[in-house]
Amino acid sequence: MRAIQITESGGPDVLTPTELADPTPGPGELLVEVAAAGVNFIDTYQREGIYPMTLPCVPGMEGAGRVRAVGEGVTAYAAGDRVAWCEQLGSYAELVAVPAAKAVPVPDAVADETAVGALLQGMTAHFLVTDTYPVREGDDVLVHAAAGGVGLLLTQLATARGARVIATVSTAEKGDLARGAGAADVVDYTEVEDLAAAVRDLTGGTGVAVAYDSVGRTTFDASLASLRTRGMLVLFGAASGPVPPVDPQRLNQAGSTYLTRPKLFDHVASPEELTARAAAVYGAVADGTLDVRIGHRYPLAEARTAHEDLQSRRTTGKLLLLP
Repeated sequence: MRAIQITESGGPDVLTPTELADPTPGPGELLVEVAAAGVNFIDTYQREGIYPMTLPCVPGMEGAGRVRAVGEGVTAYAAGDRVAWCEQLGSYAELVAVPAAKAVPVPDAVADETAVGALLQGMTAHFLVTDTYPVREGDDVLVHAAAGGVGLLLTQLATARGARVIATVSTAEKGDLARGAGAADVVDYTEVEDLAAAVRDLTGGTGVAVAYDSVGRTTFDASLASLRTRGMLVLFGAASGPVPPVDPQRLNQAGSTYLTRPKLFDHVASPEELTARAAAVYGAVADGTLDVRIGHRYPLAEARTAHEDLQSRRTTGKLLLLP
C-alpha cells in the first residue's frame, strides 16, 4: 500500500511517501480502506516530537472509509460498513488497521469527507462547549482562529447554544467565514494594537465568559486579559507554540479566573462515550446545525504541503489527504 512514513522527528520534510506491506487486522480490529484522512495540529506536534512517537511510523490519527475485513472477535462491524475514527495512528495510508472500539459508524446521510471533517474537530468543539465550559444563552464567547477547522465548528455550536461569539481572524476573507458561521463580531488581530482591549470594548468593558484559545503562545496573554471576573480560559492548542509556564497568581489578578488545558481523548474515554459524542456531532451535521467546511484536499503524496499550509495558518476549514 502507499503511505506516508516518518523515520525521524522534524519539519514537514520528514513526511516521506513510501510503499509498505498491507496491514492485517488483529483480534478486535478492522481493516479499512481509507477514503479520506484528516490533517490536524496534533499530527504536527507528533511529527516534531512534541508528542513523542515510536519511530518509524505512519502518522495521521483520523480518517473515514469502508471496512475491507474484520479481525477475530469483531461482531459490531462487517465488511462493507462505513466507519470513521480519530485516535489511531497510521491513517496517512491507503489501508489502516483500526481497533473496532475506536471506530464509529458513519450514517448514510454523511459523506466520507464530511465524516472526517466533523469527527475529531467536531467532537473537540462539542466537548468544549458542553463539558469544559457549558456555554449558556447570553454568554459572550471569544473564539481564536475562528476560521480554522475547529474554530468554525466551535463558533457554530456556541451560537446554536445562544452565545454571542467574538471571533479573531487574520484576514478579511477569514472574517467573512467566521461571520458566516455565526460570529456576531470579528476582530482582525493584525489591525489592532491591543487585542484584549478590542474584545473588552465589544463587551462594554466586562470581558468574555470564556476564551477558547487554540493558538497558544501569541494569544494567551490577550485571552487572559479578555476574561470577565471568574471567566475561563480554555487552552486547547498551540498553533503558535507552547505557552511558557504560568504563575497561578496571574489568575487571581485577572479576577479569580480559571485556566484549563483539556484534550479530546479524555472526553471520549470509553467506546460508549465515543459513540455517543460522535452520534451527537453527526446528528448536528444531518440536521443542519453544523456545516462542515472542507478547506483543501491534497493527494496523499502531498502530506508535506498540507502540514506546511496548516502551520503557516494560511488555511481555513478542514484539510484532508485523499489516498
